Amino acid sequence: MSHVVEIRWHGRGGQGAKTASLLLADAAFNTGKYIQGFPEYGPERMGAPITAYNRISDERITIHSNIYKPDYVAVVDDTLLTSVDVTAGLKEEGAIIVNTTMSPEEVKPLLKGYRGKVFTIDARKISMETLGKYFPNTPMLGAVVKVSGVMDEKEFLNDMVESFKHKFSKKPEVIEGNVKALERAMQEVKGA
Repeated sequence: MSHVVEIRWHGRGGQGAKTASLLLADAAFNTGKYIQGFPEYGPERMGAPITAYNRISDERITIHSNIYKPDYVAVVDDTLLTSVDVTAGLKEEGAIIVNTTMSPEEVKPLLKGYRGKVFTIDARKISMETLGKYFPNTPMLGAVVKVSGVMDEKEFLNDMVESFKHKFSKKPEVIEGNVKALERAMQEVKGA
């Protein structure tokens, strides 16, 4: 099998981590990739920690399990940095992307010795300024695509526009805000 990119998402119920993983899977599928996108729940309630996963490949994926050694980790809620081992199994040649107002240097000491790349994005600020509400999943999705390079950014944005047109057909004003949130996240994600 060719190289499979594995991404693990950490968030809290209601923040859209599962939705972001499914949107990424759909976008990758629409560009000809083989994909998997699935959540894992503990207690199913608002605010409870949840985990979601993506596998993306140019060839058929034959693995059907949770992801234990991800290439990338997306942390939608930075309070999880102290309560969940978000870097468990994370490959050092990969990266972690955290929604936070902290810099990558400020986040590193919270990562239990992880030595790989650390990226941060203020998804709250982007969401509030582009959508008028706190939906961190959209900016996080843009940041994950930018950092991982899992698909061409223009193809991704074009696919997301079509997806948003379908999803928000009765609310066209929402489309522009979501696209701006994705674009800004790709520009504003910082780290190395």
